[in-house]
Amino acid sequence: MFRVYFSLLVFFSFLTFNYLNSKELYNIKFLEEELSNGLHVIFHQDNTNPLVSVSVLYHVGSKNEEPGKSGFAHFFEHLMFEGSKNLKKGEYFKYIASNGGKNNAYTNNDETCYYEVLPSDKLPLALWLESERMLHAKVDQESINIQREVIKEERKMRIDNQPYVTAISEIIPSLLFKKHPYKNPIIGFNEDLDRATEEDYKNFYKKYYVPNNAILVISGDFDMDEARSLVKKYFSSIPKGEKNFEMETIIEDPIQKEILYTHVDKNTEVPGVFLSYRVPKMTNKDSYILQIIDHVLSSGESSRIMKNVVTLKQEASYAGSFFETMEDYGIFIIYGIVNPGVTLDQLTKTIDHEIEMLKEKGITKYELEKQRNFFEKKFLSDNYYMSGIAENLSHYHLYFKDTNLINTDINKYYEITENDIKRVANKYLNKNNRVRLYNVPDKK
Repeated sequence: MFRVYFSLLVFFSFLTFNYLNSKELYNIKFLEEELSNGLHVIFHQDNTNPLVSVSVLYHVGSKNEEPGKSGFAHFFEHLMFEGSKNLKKGEYFKYIASNGGKNNAYTNNDETCYYEVLPSDKLPLALWLESERMLHAKVDQESINIQREVIKEERKMRIDNQPYVTAISEIIPSLLFKKHPYKNPIIGFNEDLDRATEEDYKNFYKKYYVPNNAILVISGDFDMDEARSLVKKYFSSIPKGEKNFEMETIIEDPIQKEILYTHVDKNTEVPGVFLSYRVPKMTNKDSYILQIIDHVLSSGESSRIMKNVVTLKQEASYAGSFFETMEDYGIFIIYGIVNPGVTLDQLTKTIDHEIEMLKEKGITKYELEKQRNFFEKKFLSDNYYMSGIAENLSHYHLYFKDTNLINTDINKYYEITENDIKRVANKYLNKNNRVRLYNVPDKK
């Protein structure tokens, strides 16, 4: 729900791994190379099933958009299915479906990714389609007009007519971030879509959808020599982009005092409170610790907020937390939806008590071990399918500059101590470092 524009990845083939021990689960082998035009290519070969996954991740998301031009990255997620110089409208989906495959795309704050899964003998088709998207996407007024209306309808369905979503996806980011583009919604604003011209979109395409701003991952059943040859055939002639993609680091001023905000929500009948904190970027060690804190607070019926706030005190019909990790910062939200007869101030006080208990007493050895086991299981699960492996390979290369973390990242969770939990909770989960948003019904 909260990564509103993330499409669900399509999972297809199972992989077989050798279990070693709790810290060295398996070894995913891969080959990396970079073409002369800057395209980074990662190959992961597994011939267990006759399927191949191809993904192209572009390092462009909503944070790359200029003021007054919001929603461009998400717009291109749609627009780049419209066709190309050598593909008519609708033929992307037709080619994939008629050859027994699946395809989709997603956009977030930092990236846009296109992917398809096909029978392994259709690898040339997948690579040709992605090269067409990279070099010859159809960015014309007719296509723009079509997708503009599609996105407006998507906005109505996913944001404007959904309870709590406007608060989460638009208002809270705009209050946490005053300088950084993370303050803007991924889908953008309708007025920006209406104002954008064909030239604006062509410039955005030319700037960001280039080989030296992309990672191509091929995972599954293929011949290595053939795959490398096909990549060069379809991608090596695509010109390198001119832009330097290193963004200027945007540092937000610290939040010195709790920001109070009330949002009147026409889509909800039940009030809710959202306590939101600006926290470090995904590569920071503290981000790993916050993931454990997130699960201690709200993962499962035995988690602290679910057990104490929902089940025992019965002040909330539902409550929990979620952690949005991003390239430059993160957003940590703790929330509750009130039960009848309970005020938002009362629920906030109860949730704050759980936060203070965490800061004062930390967690037990049992809780920490339980969370290590959870993330070990998640680590296995995320790398159990071709699509998950492809996603992790590209993410570890893009954000951590270390693709081999796909084999070792779990170790970071085993390095976390009980003292780390207390330290991070006290550092970030403070009232003077947050937004307290009350989401209330429109009583008109």
